[in-house]
Order: sequence, then structure tokens, then C-alpha cells
Amino acid sequence: MPVRLRKFIGMLALVALVVVYAILSTAIAVAQLAESGPLVHLAYYLLTGLLWVLPAMAVIRWMVGRPDPSA
Repeated sequence: MPVRLRKFIGMLALVALVVVYAILSTAIAVAQLAESGPLVHLAYYLLTGLLWVLPAMAVIRWMVGRPDPSA
């Protein structure tokens, strides 16, 4: 697969990941943390704010992976 196509697909995947992850993490917070205190909210948003980096790293690693041998 050409590098440009791989980067384009990866960019679309990253945008989709961020949008879906933000919606899911906010929906979970609204449903589960409504009665919780501010420290629980802080801890939850701190954790979920950092957790999306793991799948994003995998997508970025795939994007820049092996160079195309035919190029």
C-alpha cells in the first residue's frame, strides 16, 4: 500500500477514533457519574483524556510502518 494512501486512511481513522471516543466517554460519564463528586469527575476525565492515546499510537504506528518495497 502506498504511504500516501496509508496516511490518508490513518488520518480518517484518527478523526473517527477521537469523535467516537469523545462521545462514548462523555455518555458514560453522564450515565455513571451524575451523583459523583468533583474529584471522581476529575479522575475520570483525566484517565479517559489520556487513554485514547493508546489506540491512536497503534494507528500512527501503522501509518508510518514499513515503507512500500515497490516505491
